[in-house]
Order: sequence, then structure tokens, then C-alpha cells
Amino acid sequence: MSSSSEVDLTFDPFENDPGNLGVSLVTLTELIVPLLDAVGAKSVVEVGAYAGDLTALLLQWAQRSGARVAAIDPSPQPELVRLSEERADLELVREPSLQALGRMEPYDVVVIDGDHNYYTVSEELRLVAERAPGDSLPLVILHDVGWPHARRDDYFAPELIPEEYRQPTHEGGGLFPGEPGIRDGALPYRFAAAKEGGPRNGVLTAVEDFVAARDGLSLAVVPAFYGLGVVWPTDAPWAEAVAAIVEPWDRNPLVERLEANRVYHVATTSVETGRLEEEQKHRARKDEVLRRLLESRSFALAEWISRLRQRGEPAFSKEDVRRVLSD
Repeated sequence: MSSSSEVDLTFDPFENDPGNLGVSLVTLTELIVPLLDAVGAKSVVEVGAYAGDLTALLLQWAQRSGARVAAIDPSPQPELVRLSEERADLELVREPSLQALGRMEPYDVVVIDGDHNYYTVSEELRLVAERAPGDSLPLVILHDVGWPHARRDDYFAPELIPEEYRQPTHEGGGLFPGEPGIRDGALPYRFAAAKEGGPRNGVLTAVEDFVAARDGLSLAVVPAFYGLGVVWPTDAPWAEAVAAIVEPWDRNPLVERLEANRVYHVATTSVETGRLEEEQKHRARKDEVLRRLLESRSFALAEWISRLRQRGEPAFSKEDVRRVLSD
């Protein structure tokens, strides 16, 4: 079994996150690596690999453990494609998760960070359970079980979700902590549910329903960086080791307050950025009108007439316009 001390944890998790939003699971590396070690995993599949930040970490870990790594993403970013070309030990599956998971062999650990909605997550968990040998569910690690997707669906392609599972959406709606609806200028999501809460809405809701419908499963929620969910069978030989890692963090009230403060400031920054962008657009439109006045022959004639009427001091002038533009 590998040791987490053998994995380099000194990297910058925000290197590919210029806004420091903490959207990648690599921000939770110090929990993920020990969990992989505790299971003694020989195979890991990542659903929703995107640009491959976590994938690169999994490959580093796998080099020391001898495990195999697969990444599922129907639209991999160029960084992930390059990684797959450079690493023969990475299997890149360019299919939607609900197609890929239905045919792939079982894995010891499944990481789910794909389409953040009730239907997709529920189906991903169902497929993982169906493919597991016997009744032995693998360790399942999920991202975004916290705000904003815990109780609110978001869709990459709403038309692919069965209508009976699809929440009404607000295209381009802004999400803000404590606001169950939509707020202008807040964190933008293209196809987020118009309302937070209610049945069959959100990632955490899907996970809770899955666990409640089956005996012998435990769920831990680490309320940091949009929420880390961990699901495991209580009768697994490694169950106690997993529990020992996550229980101190499970719904920890101090961590909950820190995360609530963090997402509030992330959303507030988005609102302020949107306000500044609108002000800049307004200023640009105003400046364009003033520049056109400077080039206008009619304005020049009006200034000349004003000089005559005011006996040398016009009521308005091109110099006035230039001063406003320079402010």
C-alpha cells in the first residue's frame, strides 16, 4: 500500500485557477490521497476530469501504488488531452458518464465531479452500484455536495435530462448564498435551476436519497471548497480506516462557517466585478458619444454661434468635452 507521504503535496492547487475559486478537487488533496491509501485502491475512475488537475495527481499517486487510472469526460480540455497523450497509463474515455459507467469494469474508487444535477448523479451512483461485484460498493468520492449545487441542479445540456427530472432553469442566472432564487450579477451558471431546494434537486439530495435506499452505507460531508462527499460500505475491510479519516471533518461546524464565509466573498466579488464591468461599459458608451461630438461639424458650428451670443465665452466648447474625456 502506498503512503500519502510519497505523494508531492507541495503543489499550488490554484495554479490553473486564476480566480482562486477553488473549483477543482485538488484543493482537497490532503483528504483524497489518504482515502485512496486507506482503501488500498488498485483502480480509480474519475468522472468529469475537465482539464486534468486531479487526474495528474491521481497519476502521481498511482505511480507509487501500481493502480490504474481512468478519466471520463465527453469534452476534455486540451490540458487533459495532452496528459493522456503523454501518459500511457491514463485511460481517457471521451463519452458521457452514463454511457461509460454502464460498460466499464468495476473500480475500487470512483470520483464523481461531472454534471451537477440530481438525475445524472443518481444514475451515476446506480450504475456504480450495479457494476460492483456482489454487494461490495467501491469507495465513492463526490464533489459539489455543498453550496451552490447541494440543493440546486445545474445542467450542461438540459435537453439530455428526462423532463420529469428536469428543474425549471434560468439561463445565465446568478447564484448567491442565502438567495433561493436568482440574483443579478452573482455567480453565473448557464443552466442552473431557477429555485434552490425541494425534492430531486441537487447533488447532495441525490447522494442522500441513494444512501437512504440502501442498507449498510455511510455518508460523510466535508463542508470545504463546495463540499466533498464520501460514501462507503460499512462492512468493507477498509471501512474503519475511511471513517477515521473523514469523521473529524464530517459536517464540522467550524469548517462550515469558514466555507460559508468563503463562498459569500466569492459571490460578492462576482457581484462587484459585474457592477464594475457595467460601469466601464457605460463609460465607454459615454466616451464614444463625446468623441463623436468632437468630430461633429454641427457641434463646431453650435460652439461658434454660442461664442457670438455669449460675446467670446461659449456655453459649451470642444475644450469642455476634452476635459470630461480626460477625467
